[in-house]
Parts: sequence; C-alpha cells; structure tokens
Amino acid sequence: MISPKERPSSPIGQAVLRKEGPRKLTGQSKYVDDLPFTGLFGTTVRASIPRGRIKQITFGPGIPWEEFTIVTAKDIPGKNSVALILEDQPFLADGVVNHPEEPILLLAHADKYLLEKARRAVHIEYEKLEPVLNLEDSLGAKTVIWGKDNVFKSYLLEKGDIQSVWRQADVIVEGVYHTGAQEQLYIETNGMIACARPNEGVTVWGSMQCPYYVHKALVPLFGLSEDQIRVIQTETGGGFGGKEEYPSLIAGHAALLASKSGKMVKIIYDRAEDMVATTKRHPSRTRHKTALTREGRILGMEIEFLIDGGAYATLSSVVLSRGTIHAAGPYHIENVRIEAKALATNTPPQGAFRGFGAPQSIFALERHLDQIAKILGLPPEELRRRNFIKDGQKTATGQHLREGVDMEALLNRALTHTHYHEKQAQFLRTNPTSKIKRGMGFACFMHGSGFTGSGEKYLASKVGIQISPEGRAQVLAASTEIGQGTNTVFAQIAAEALKVSPDFIEIFQPDTKHVPNSGPTVASRTVMVVGKLVQSAAIALRQTLQKDAFLPQVYTEEDLQRACKKYLAERGELKILVEYQPPAGIHWNDETYQGDAYGAYAWAVYVAEVSVDTTTWETTVENFLALQEVGRVIHPILAAGQIEGGVAQGIGYALFEKVRWQEGRMSNGSMTNYIMPTSSDLPPIEVLFEEIPYPHGPQGAKGIGELPMDGPAPAILNAVSQATGREINAIPMLPEDLMKACL
Repeated sequence: MISPKERPSSPIGQAVLRKEGPRKLTGQSKYVDDLPFTGLFGTTVRASIPRGRIKQITFGPGIPWEEFTIVTAKDIPGKNSVALILEDQPFLADGVVNHPEEPILLLAHADKYLLEKARRAVHIEYEKLEPVLNLEDSLGAKTVIWGKDNVFKSYLLEKGDIQSVWRQADVIVEGVYHTGAQEQLYIETNGMIACARPNEGVTVWGSMQCPYYVHKALVPLFGLSEDQIRVIQTETGGGFGGKEEYPSLIAGHAALLASKSGKMVKIIYDRAEDMVATTKRHPSRTRHKTALTREGRILGMEIEFLIDGGAYATLSSVVLSRGTIHAAGPYHIENVRIEAKALATNTPPQGAFRGFGAPQSIFALERHLDQIAKILGLPPEELRRRNFIKDGQKTATGQHLREGVDMEALLNRALTHTHYHEKQAQFLRTNPTSKIKRGMGFACFMHGSGFTGSGEKYLASKVGIQISPEGRAQVLAASTEIGQGTNTVFAQIAAEALKVSPDFIEIFQPDTKHVPNSGPTVASRTVMVVGKLVQSAAIALRQTLQKDAFLPQVYTEEDLQRACKKYLAERGELKILVEYQPPAGIHWNDETYQGDAYGAYAWAVYVAEVSVDTTTWETTVENFLALQEVGRVIHPILAAGQIEGGVAQGIGYALFEKVRWQEGRMSNGSMTNYIMPTSSDLPPIEVLFEEIPYPHGPQGAKGIGELPMDGPAPAILNAVSQATGREINAIPMLPEDLMKACL
C-alpha cells in the first residue's frame, strides 16, 4: 500500500493528459508514410468487372518493363488465401475474379510516377460471367457464386415457441427495413512498408488495428514460422473497423513485392483506391413480424436478418452473429425466432465497421416498435416501458441479466432532460401551419462488450508488464492506439493498480516481436477485457516487488522507481505475463446459440430533435442527447469523445452517406461525391453517463466504443416520422427519398 500522505489522487475518472497528445500536436508522431524509407513503391492492378475469367494479361508499349518488379499469383511462395476465418479470399486473383477492384497483379518501381503510368498500361482481357449484385438475387441463388447457395453463414436463434403466439395475438405487425453500405472514411488511408530477407524473414510496418491478424495472414502466405514474421503498428490515423482485417491484404502485397525485388517496398493507397477497394459496413434487409396484446405486451417476434457480405466471407459471420444477438433489443420477449444469413454478392467484400452488425438490426427493431406503437395508439415510450427487460429476466439467447439494468429509469431521465413531451406537444401545434416540420424521436438499445460467447475464451488474450531500464512500468499489449485513447486509459488503469501517476507508465508500441497477443482492437473489448489484464499484470508486478522485499508495503512513486532499478540490477529482467480467464458463471453454447452472449452490456437511450424543410426536404438534426450506462468511466473526456464521434457517424449513416453501386463497384468513391456530415451539419451533442460498476471490468468499466453507432439512425428516423407523419424504413434517407414519401 502507499502512504495516504504520499498517495496521488486516483487517475480513474480523471481527464489526464493523453499519452500521445504532445507528439501528435508537435508533429513528432510518425505515420507509415512519414517513416524514413529507401526502396520501391508498390501498386495494385485490379479487376474492372464484377465476375469473370482472366483470359490474357498484356503489358502495353512505352514502359521499361524490365525495370519493374511484377508479382502474380504464381509468385506466391505459400498459400494464396488470406488467413482469417474461412480463408476463401486470395491475395491475388488466380484465373478468376469475383468483384471489381479485386487484386490481380502487383508492380513495384523506384519512380512512383512511372509506376502509375505502368499500372494504367496493364491490360486484362476477361471472359465475363453473370454476376450477383444484390441481396435479393443472392438469396434466390439463381446464380451461385459461393458454395452451394451463396450463404457464407447462417444462424437460427430460438427462444420459447414462436408458432404458439400467432393464435393468441390481438395484433400482428409486420415490416421490412433496409440499411445501406457505409464507408469508414478514416483520416489516414491504408498503407504498409515491407522488408523481406531470406535469412531474417518478413517485417512489415503499417497502419492497422490488429497486428496479430496481419501476422496470422503472413505466416501461411510465405510458409514461414511464426518467429520469422514481425508486424509493427505505426501511428494510425483512425480505423473504425476498416483497418481490422483489410491490412492483412495490403501487408501481403507489399511483402510479396519486397520478397521478389529484394528491396523494401511501400504501398500507400490514395483516397480513391482506399474507398473503392476496401471493406464497408454490410448492407442489410430485416423483416419483422410481431405478435402483441391490445395493451402492447409483446408475445413474440419473428425476425429475418440478412446482410450482404460481398464476394468473400472475411468477417461476415462475426458481423452477422452480433447483429443477430442484438436484433431483439433490450426487451423481455418470451418467444423469439431469429433467422439470419450472410450472403455473397459480386461486390468488394464487406467487413468490420463500428457496431459490427448491431446498427443494422437495432435500426430495424426501433423503427418497427415506433410503428407498432402508432398502430396500437400508444405513446412509443409506453410501449417500450411495458416490454423492457429487467434484472433476473432472460435475453433472446437465454442469458440471465444480473447487471442492475434499469432501462425505464434511463428512458425517463432522457425524456425529462430533453423536455421530450413538452416539445412534442409544441410541434403538434405548430407543424400544421409551418413549412419547417419538427419532431422528436428516440431509440432504446444495448451493446455487448467483448467478443460474443466463447470468443474471449478462445482468444486467450495475454498482456505483459515489465520494468524499463529507467525503472518505470511498461505495458505490453497488442491493443492499438488508433485515436480512441487506448494508451492513456491503459496508463490510468496501470497507474491506479500501482498507486502512482500515469506518467510513471509507458505503453510499448505494438510489435509482434515484443508484445503478446492481447487480441484485436475491436468489439468494445479493449478497456473491459484487455484493460482488466493490464490491471492484473500491474498488481502482480507490485506484489512481486513487495514479496521479494524490494518494495515496502507503504511507498512513494520514487520508492517504486528505486525498487524497480534495484531489481533490474540484482536479478535482471522482470516481466509479468497474465492470460484472460472468463469470469465464473459465464456459459455459452456455440451449437444452440444459447447462454451468456456477453460478459456485460452497455445500455442507452438516445433522443433526437429534427427539423424537416418541406421546400428542400432536407432533414436537420437540431439537438441530440446520448445517455448511456457504461460501468465506470475511466477518462470522462475520452469517453464523451467516443460517444460524440459515434453519434456523428450515426447521423451520417442515417441522412448523408450513400454508397452508389454500378455493376458491383462503388461509383462515388471520392470525398466530393460521397457526402458525409461536416461540423456545420452536426447538432449540439449532449453526452450523459450512468455508472453501475461492472465487477469484472477494470475499476468497474465496460466497453463503449461501438455503442454510439447503434442509436442515432433509428432515433432520427423516428423523429422524422413524428414530424412528417410518414414512415421511412430505409437508410440513408436522402432528401429525395423523403420527398417521394411525402408527396
């Protein structure tokens, strides 16, 4: 323990200085394109059709092709498949192409301007095949492009007896809901530098979320041992899921060129290539059929949830899983049947994006409930109150809740804080005579923290902590800082465990040669799961020093530093490694999809106030409240920033960001015609927290990163419905969509 007189105030709950803030502010941070580099530049020659066979590749005149390094599928020394889940996606197309922009061959040259000229001079002749370009065509399987039926993955989640409820129901309500693709649009585009030496193996530096995903992909690509592959994360300018699995592909391309040329190779995508070639949020279609009593009690729900996975499986099965589990929302429903499928189409593969399937299914549910309330003649808040899940009750997967959840209290606080009823009454009076129609809408939802079911147990994440030569504590984890504040929060957690200031803590840059595999930086798991391991490792470090009499029971920060230096001098390295162990009482059945889907949930109610201009049919979000229960808040400014950023992305998802497809290719792949909200398009966003500490999280914290993506779209469209009296069940809702619905 530390002397009360010497004890620093707890860093938990404090807005301490960001660890990487000064370096970023002063321009010292090195992103991948900033690293000193001598070698070749690489580029990718891509398919121009959605589906076909490669007949011939020709290299046009006027290019000194003998100066170029050229790599095709035949040059791959190991397996030509990206190791992820199903491993169906090739690094380079070998004879067939399955989507526009599929990589076919790679070029490298010292002159990047000549390299671009050469890329344009490569001509590929195809035998075109019939493509599948949307969910409906894929579901019908008239043309089979993947497996036997175009289905990457399917789930059937059942609780109770759904067939028994239709005869009992007073009212049955059905609806169909659609969501579109969404581009992650991180500030820094994808980029990698690779070095490949016969005796030393392969090393890559790059912008990424998950170094060990890249490591896993490169091992079979080159047929090398794990210790011959090294992956180093450079400073990363945003990810939002878009740099979860995709960096494996570009890392493989850079490394293949480096291997063949014998030189270092850098590949940096420009914005246009990054937008058209990389993964996006899965488009979806959800059908709801709900049985109710006249009083508004939900007897049963039957849900069909479909997502468009693109040409290869990538992470579609995991995205589908989370969307399926969240499809019934924070409600107690005795009878549920959810049938879910991820389907193949000839578009670039879809992948991870903040929320990971939940924004799609939650949008459908919360829109559906508002329409049910209208049919029953109930206020939408009353319908939800009558069906909220409570502690001790079971979710759709049969998980007993023991979190102290009180959704009704959250709803009441949110509606009171926003003056929901007063404004609603005011708008009902003023809308009939005004060209500007106003409305209030809300959404109630939850989001599971960490990987689903047995995912965390399977990962068996590890975290280390060691003493630096300066006598400070260094956290060793593969969790990446991508702008969300990981380094700062880890420092706060370790500092609290060691009873020192966060300045005493250093965060080791993720590097697979030096840090253990703590799992990917995804799924709202970094703080709750990996942060808990950081806490455990720091406590173990302190206990080791005290047990061996290097550190007294009562100590100051200076005492700890002296103890660390003394230990190093007398015994050498001190490194503590801890591994994830699931909390007691957590049980999950992967076969039946029943049990404890997540260790904990974050719970939320979001309220949107909108105005609709009936001359231009533009919708403006005037005010937005985000209220959530997330366990203990470690860093209030970073936590609020996560919510504000997620709400901004959710507004874009609802009203602005429409990917336009032309023969399977994104046709608006630039920031001039893919419209996203700017600061002038965003409302005041008020963020409020409830804190019910989670006993298995560090200092009681749960995950929050994905949560704010789930609620904005349904809250906004519910508000638009109230303002206009029209039901819009697809996003993004552009002005022309609303105009068609209203005129």
